[in-house]
Amino acid sequence: MKNIVTTCFLCFLFLSKIAYLQENIKKLKNSKPNIIFVMTDDQGMGDFSCMGNQVVKTPNIDAFYQKSTRFTEYHVSPTCAPTRAALMSGNHEFRAGVTHTILERERMALDVYTLPQVMQSAGYKTGLFGKWHLGDGDEYLPQNRGFDEVLMHGAGGIGQVSLGDFPANKENLYFDNVLLHNKTIVKTKGFCTDVFFDAGLAWTKQQIDANKPYFTYLSLNAPHAPLIAPESYKKRFLELGYDEGTAGRYGMIENIDDNFGRLIKKLKEWDVLDNTLIIFTTDNGATHLGGTLNGKKVKHFNANLKGGKNSPNEGGNHVPLFFYWKGVLSEGKDINQLTAHIDLYKTFTELAGAKLPETMQSLKGLSLIPLLENTATTWEDRLLFTHCGRWKTGKVEEAKYTKMAIRSQQWRFVNNKELYDVINDPGERNNVAAENPEVITKFEEPYNKWWSSSIPFMINENRKRVKKQPLHTKYYKQLEEKGILEWNPKFD
Repeated sequence: MKNIVTTCFLCFLFLSKIAYLQENIKKLKNSKPNIIFVMTDDQGMGDFSCMGNQVVKTPNIDAFYQKSTRFTEYHVSPTCAPTRAALMSGNHEFRAGVTHTILERERMALDVYTLPQVMQSAGYKTGLFGKWHLGDGDEYLPQNRGFDEVLMHGAGGIGQVSLGDFPANKENLYFDNVLLHNKTIVKTKGFCTDVFFDAGLAWTKQQIDANKPYFTYLSLNAPHAPLIAPESYKKRFLELGYDEGTAGRYGMIENIDDNFGRLIKKLKEWDVLDNTLIIFTTDNGATHLGGTLNGKKVKHFNANLKGGKNSPNEGGNHVPLFFYWKGVLSEGKDINQLTAHIDLYKTFTELAGAKLPETMQSLKGLSLIPLLENTATTWEDRLLFTHCGRWKTGKVEEAKYTKMAIRSQQWRFVNNKELYDVINDPGERNNVAAENPEVITKFEEPYNKWWSSSIPFMINENRKRVKKQPLHTKYYKQLEEKGILEWNPKFD
């Protein structure tokens, strides 16, 4: 009798847990969590100790990883601006007008209804801190594309003055930078990553105090080159015997980790973890895949993936994606379904309960909510098209099969000739194209259709380059009229 009672009680507990989970599932759509989205720049799958790197130490991100729902097959674009365009538009970057990171081909089409506009329509306050990289002309700036608060550098990186960043940033790279705060150019103090986290935390606390839902986009420029970190972060790697570039890059990564830990600590102190979805990811694969150790050439850990940034292989666009929402999402669970950056637009839209306009760009992504509700969910296989872009201006057709890839759950087809079974060969060591012609045949028509239908959206291809960089003009005008103001955010 006692065993029967015990069994019934355990069954009751089990059924109660199922009912609780189902109740939470119903709440995911239109649940309106605050969202903090952290994305680093040029940090690959192998640049974390939780992913197997035995040199760099990332204890705070590791701890976050342990309690997160992890998307193990998450894919972005192979370079910076394209990934950002896909995130902001819910579509492949080519269909948002972005085919490069420079030459004004990084400008996101002005008819895109952006992700922050979606969040604003649902009553959210929106803030961007760090890298925008989707156009520096006034009409392209994030302040005019859905962000209420902005602290940003220009071009694709701090110090890329010839490509559009502020002239003053040519000196003293990554420290005490000149940035654009909303409509005013300001001079900041300190290392760039620290500054962006300070700004993001200060603004987020203001929204918490005002009881406003918020979308905080911490879009870091680190560890993008130049490979510069505070001396205290480089010291350990230099003492181990690594070259200056490796020490700078790994130092930047450990600085990011410390700042991410600071973010989590503050959210705990402010008691907002139970209504805040925190997401960590990166924008493309790693750079600086080799260096020297005590004078000898070494390859840096890349999670055994082939290729890095600007590569059509797995190492170019297969990156981490970690979701954490205390008490709501599963902790320490992996989701192995094929997912991509284009999926986040629909996911955020549904979470926020936003109503989209009848006339806007088509959305090609899928909502991740079914996977978040039940990590064991499977869905129909899909094809993701990757292309590195960056062809010479006007040479679109010649680039069709150059630095491209098609990815399904099992296969990766590269440059129209190499086929890899990435489930059994994630490092893409064995080209099995000859043994699987039927697989390649299934990829041909969808890719050809996607390519031809994307070309009309590539609106920046043949435009003349601007003679004067917009942020240069803005900088010199303000310098003459009122000077560059000192700026320093404060938060509790």
